[in-house]
Amino acid sequence: MISVVIPHYRGKEKIVTALSQNLPFLKDCEVIVVNDYPHQSIRKEMASRFPSVVLIENKINLGFAGAASVGIRAAKNPFVMLLNDDVILHDDIPIKSVTHFEKNKELFAVSFRQAEKNNIFVGRNRIVWKNGFFQHSAADSSQSGINGWAEGGAMLMDKEKYEKINGFDMLFSPFYWEDIDLSYRAWKAGYEILFDSNVTVEHHHESTISTHFKKSYIQTIAYRNQFITIWKNISDGKMLAEHTLFLLKNLVIYSLKGDFSFGKGFLLAVALLPTILQKKEKQKSMWRMNDRQIFDTFKG
Repeated sequence: MISVVIPHYRGKEKIVTALSQNLPFLKDCEVIVVNDYPHQSIRKEMASRFPSVVLIENKINLGFAGAASVGIRAAKNPFVMLLNDDVILHDDIPIKSVTHFEKNKELFAVSFRQAEKNNIFVGRNRIVWKNGFFQHSAADSSQSGINGWAEGGAMLMDKEKYEKINGFDMLFSPFYWEDIDLSYRAWKAGYEILFDSNVTVEHHHESTISTHFKKSYIQTIAYRNQFITIWKNISDGKMLAEHTLFLLKNLVIYSLKGDFSFGKGFLLAVALLPTILQKKEKQKSMWRMNDRQIFDTFKG
């Protein structure tokens, strides 16, 4: 019933540790590892230590969205659990969360509570429209309820609904905002996303990205992908007008502060604008909720 997809990027020890810990809790699942680091094969390790795991090795680096998409396409089951390669399970409760889909036919995804290094729990999120921008913040992860987005590193989703809304978008490669974009499209299509505080996994956020990429590059890509998310999904005229005003203001402010990552991210997004608008046009037929309805859901 469940296929587990684990995108992997660099560090054989990391994936070996995760699979050694997690596989006992995934006995009845199809497990797919997508190696997105073409410079280092992990085929020998998988074959000798984890022969039941399906391994896909990308010939080029596709980023998280691309690697996840490859694994999801190969998945044979109706539900797909996405796990980062540094997520550790301590029980089989994540598997049992599939029962949520039996109770709610409009459910797109269930996201899990994640324990950080300092024993702080995260995973429940709020999306807001503020100062002309799509923004997000943490919500109370001690309580179950609706979630702004299902984090790509620790969630279970309905594969049929995922395919219906066109899945992860490669425009967001190599990282950031791809799960927010996917989840927002799910909300706009009339689906729901649930956070289950009773499902806890261990996940130390950003350990991989911050290790392998410069801070300035990470910030630039984050801004670029924030612009992509707005231009691709927001259709409310007043919100877009507000976005334009604050965009111009922020371009000046960030430049005067000597922070050029905002401007660089903007220019990178502008270069993709024709593709972004084509994707937006394709998505329109699936919209069931408007932008204000969605953001109003997370007020308070």
